[in-house]
Amino acid sequence: MLGFEDCGKLLRLLSAGEDKTVEEIVAEFNSKFPRSLHFYACSALDFLTTDPKEKLLNPTQRLIAFAIIHQAYSSQQPSSNPFISKLLGSACDDVAEKYERAFVLLLLSSTSVNGREFLKQSAADYINNFDLSSHSFPQREQLQQQYFCKIQPEPFKCLLKDNCVKNIMPDPDVPRGCDSNSSEFDSQPGVTSKIGSGNKEETVVGLLSSLSLDGLGPQWIRPLPPRLPVMDGELLWLNPDMTHELLWDYGMCADTSRGAAVRDIISKALKGPLVPVQQEQVLVELANDPKLVYHCGLTPKKLPDLVENNPMIAVEVLIKLMNSSEIKEYFTVLVNMEMSLHSMEVVNRLTTTIELPTMFLHTYISNCISACQGIKDRYMQNRLVRLVCVFLQSLIRNKIINVNDIFIEVQAFCIEFSRIREAAGLFRLLKTLE
Repeated sequence: MLGFEDCGKLLRLLSAGEDKTVEEIVAEFNSKFPRSLHFYACSALDFLTTDPKEKLLNPTQRLIAFAIIHQAYSSQQPSSNPFISKLLGSACDDVAEKYERAFVLLLLSSTSVNGREFLKQSAADYINNFDLSSHSFPQREQLQQQYFCKIQPEPFKCLLKDNCVKNIMPDPDVPRGCDSNSSEFDSQPGVTSKIGSGNKEETVVGLLSSLSLDGLGPQWIRPLPPRLPVMDGELLWLNPDMTHELLWDYGMCADTSRGAAVRDIISKALKGPLVPVQQEQVLVELANDPKLVYHCGLTPKKLPDLVENNPMIAVEVLIKLMNSSEIKEYFTVLVNMEMSLHSMEVVNRLTTTIELPTMFLHTYISNCISACQGIKDRYMQNRLVRLVCVFLQSLIRNKIINVNDIFIEVQAFCIEFSRIREAAGLFRLLKTLE
């Protein structure tokens, strides 16, 4: 609804029909009323112009009101204007003045620049210069076909709503069309008396700001029906009240399409390397919704396949699973899987991102050393030793592990493989930390 101040602004715009052109007033309306208030303002104008017999507005004010109602939605299709039925009804209202019906018809047909010339004059000039012989008034059906392509069905008429009392009622002591502050009658064509001042203006503003636009409907109150007695073995009806806490299932009706896409890509990631586009899609989806990791189809038993085929995805998934109750099981599988470049890459990236359990790191380092010692192939052994040494140097330099806890084991490992340059470098690093 419009506030008291907005209602005053709207009424002042309507009262400017003698001094300003219609086009200027519409432009001023657009500048003073944001788009969010257009519907409420037009609803108020619809209310004020509902019955042409009840002269809440004088002739110029009514023309300005119709112009604002139409021009507020002129950028849309006519059928998109929520007040198109109002405009069509006003154009076909036999009770209304001919100049008013002609003005509304001009508004409906003002689709070109030349068709808007009548807006460049004031409402008072339009009424004074109105020539009835130059206008024709088509039937309602013809107007609907011409300006309202998709004719909406007749609105449902509720018996109770039709019996509503209107917000305004004519004063039997005041003649129709007579302003309380003027001796002139607004219903006479060509008469442009100043209306919108004094008590009448206050009354109109008060109506718009304090009363509902739907009218004063009757309240149909019925007593609550009595409850039937509860039979033996019958469940009691639970009425929610302040003593019960209602729980809402936020997953109900949730969109699972993104989860399905992530599950499909993860299943492919377990079988082979993903292309960069697929990797990026998984990372973006997990970043947007971290809870998708619980529905992507990954289990601790499948983790080794993901680590070997797509280590970057495995790192991101494990980070998102840190608060999961199964994270210990994932770490157990990771620490016991076969040592490889990818498994060490995953552990190394995890150490720089999250804080891993100390026991997990110590166990993983011990397993790495045991794996190096158990390889019979000399070439593969030297390669794995180099990887382990580089991995341990990274952990020590980044102070991720306390070297004193594993000093003896790592020193023995370096002496055993001292022939390898990386092992000798790791041994020298240990000596600098003593």
